[in-house]
Amino acid sequence: MSEHSVSTDLEQGFELAPVSLWLEDYSRLKRLLDQWRAEGVRDLQHYLRLHPEAVQAGLAELRVLRVNQRTLELFAARDQQELLGRLGDVFRGDMAANVAREWGQLWNGDLSFSNQTVNYALDGRRLDVQVRARVLPGHEASWSRVLVSLDDITARVQAERRLVESERYARDLFEHSPVSLWVEDFSAVKILLDEVRSQGIRDFPTFLKVHPEFIARCMREIRIIDVNRETLRMFGAESKEDLLRNIGRVFRDEMRDSFAEQLRDLWEGRTFQQREVVNYSLGGDTVHIHMQFTVLEHRLATWDLVLVSLVDITARKKAEAYLEYLGKHDVLTQLRNRAFYTDELNRLSRKGPWPLSVLAIDLNGLKQVNDEYGHGAGDALLRRVGEVLANAVDESACPARIGGDEFAVLLPGIDARGAALVRERINSLLELNNQFYAGQSGQVLSLSMGLATCTSGDQIEQMLARADQAMYQDKQRFYSEINEQDRRRS
Repeated sequence: MSEHSVSTDLEQGFELAPVSLWLEDYSRLKRLLDQWRAEGVRDLQHYLRLHPEAVQAGLAELRVLRVNQRTLELFAARDQQELLGRLGDVFRGDMAANVAREWGQLWNGDLSFSNQTVNYALDGRRLDVQVRARVLPGHEASWSRVLVSLDDITARVQAERRLVESERYARDLFEHSPVSLWVEDFSAVKILLDEVRSQGIRDFPTFLKVHPEFIARCMREIRIIDVNRETLRMFGAESKEDLLRNIGRVFRDEMRDSFAEQLRDLWEGRTFQQREVVNYSLGGDTVHIHMQFTVLEHRLATWDLVLVSLVDITARKKAEAYLEYLGKHDVLTQLRNRAFYTDELNRLSRKGPWPLSVLAIDLNGLKQVNDEYGHGAGDALLRRVGEVLANAVDESACPARIGGDEFAVLLPGIDARGAALVRERINSLLELNNQFYAGQSGQVLSLSMGLATCTSGDQIEQMLARADQAMYQDKQRFYSEINEQDRRRS
C-alpha cells in the first residue's frame, strides 16, 4: 500500500470518526507554562486558583487547526469556520476549573490527559463531555500537534444527575415524613424461622408458648438501619444514636406480645402487616401506635430491607377512652350511669355471682336546694354524693347515678349482712363529708337508702322493688322528722 493511500485512509478516518476529534496546536501554551515555571511557579493548580486571569491567558494561546464532521454535528456548527469563530460560546462557564486540571497533567510531565468537562453547543445546549488528549509522536518537544477527542456523555451525566436528585428526593421524603419511619433488617429473623421450620415444627403458636425465649431472641436479631426525624421527635430522642442506645426502653412490656403476633404472621407468609401496639418514649410516656410493617418486594427472599411506619394514635386512643368513659359514666358525679347500671344488671342476672344485694339511694332535699340556692348548689350536692359512694365501696361494687337525684349500688356476691355494713360505711362517710363541707357551702348532704338481697336472676326485679320500697320508707321517716322539727320550732 502506498504512502498516499495510507495518508488518504488516515484523512478519511479522522473525518469520519464517530467521536468528536480536534487537531490542536499547544506550542504557545507550552511556552507560557515554561515561562511560569521559570518565574518560580511550583504548584500550577494553586497558581491558577489565585490568578484566574492566567486561565484565560492560557486559553488564548491554544490554536484549533482542524475538527471533524462529528464535531460540527455535536456543536451544531454549519462548518469549521463558524465553529472556530465562536469558540468563546463553546468554552465558557464551567470550563475554567476543568482546564486547570488538564493543564496540571501536562505540567507534571504527562503527554496526555483525560478529564470530564462541560462545553456548549452553538445552539446553547450544555454538553457534558469526556476529554482525552495526546501529544502526537514527533511533537513531544513542542506540543505543536495534539489530538483531542470528545465523547458526548451528556445523557449519562443527566441520568446520573437524575439518579442523585431522585435519591435526594427519596431521602427528603424519608426524613421529613410526618410519620415515624424505620428501615430495618429482618434477615436474621428469617433465618431463625427457617431453622425452626426445617426442624419439622408445624404448630408455630404452640412452639412460641413452649419457647418464649425464642421471641426475645428474634427481637434481639432485628437490626435497625435508619430512622427519620419524626421518629426522634415521637420518642423524645436527641439523636439516632441516643434512640438506638435506649431501644429497650421503647420496646418493652406489651410489645413482647405484639411481636409474638408479628412472628406468627411472618410464619404464615404475611410480609405486609398492620396492627396497633404500645411503645414508650424515652421519657417513659405511653405512646399508642398504629404500625404498618412491609418487607420490600424485591427483598422478599431475604427480608433484609423492611419499612416500618408508626403513626402516633395516642390522642385518638385518649379520645376513644374518654368517649367510652362518657358512655358508661355520669360526668357530674363520676359514678357509673344508668346505661351501664342496666347492662350490669342484665349481666348479673345471667352470671351472678350470688347472692346479689342492692342499695337504692335518693338524695334528700335536692329540689329545695335548687329552688333556694340555684342549680349550681344542687350540682355540688350531687358531686358530693359521688365522692361518698365511690369511697364507700370496693371495685367489685357498682355505684351508679340512675336518675336526677336517684342512685343505686349493686353489690355482687354480698349478702344482706354485708350490704348493711356498706350502708353503715356510707352513713359514716356522709358525716365526714358534711363536716368537711360545713364551712364551705353550708348545705347538709342527706341520703335515703333502702336495702334488698336476692339469690338468683329471676328474683332481681323483686329485689329492686323491695329496695325502692325500703328507700321510700326511709325518705318518709326523713321528711317526718323534718316536719316534726319544724313543728316544734313553730
